[in-house]
Amino acid sequence: MTVLGVDPGSRKVGVAVLTANGEVPFRAIFRPESLLEEVRPLLERYRIEAIAVGGGTRGTETLDRLGELGLPCERVDETSTTLDARKLFFEANPPTGWRRFIPRGMLVPPRPIDDFAAELIARRFAEKLRGRSDR
Repeated sequence: MTVLGVDPGSRKVGVAVLTANGEVPFRAIFRPESLLEEVRPLLERYRIEAIAVGGGTRGTETLDRLGELGLPCERVDETSTTLDARKLFFEANPPTGWRRFIPRGMLVPPRPIDDFAAELIARRFAEKLRGRSDR
């Protein structure tokens, strides 16, 4: 199942597409007011079947808005996604130069990482679905 992960926020919204085989072909950060317009083309392009929305800031509002798209939408616990997203960011973008000598836990990403948090939200949702089907 291809899932759209969404990390809602008041100033920016992270979005990531997670395919059935675990690949992430798309990540982006959008402004909340343009979210629906930005997401609509992704639905067809990646054949998204469900939307997973983080339950933090503006989670309910974002869930309601995305529900207008006609796909199954579900709230997902986003506990510790910021820390985990930081780790994921540095795995995908290893520090170079002198920064590679600094412990990664002390490094601050050079850009917002809401798109990596959205990936984690999509992965949690996919794991939850796998758990349901294993029963």
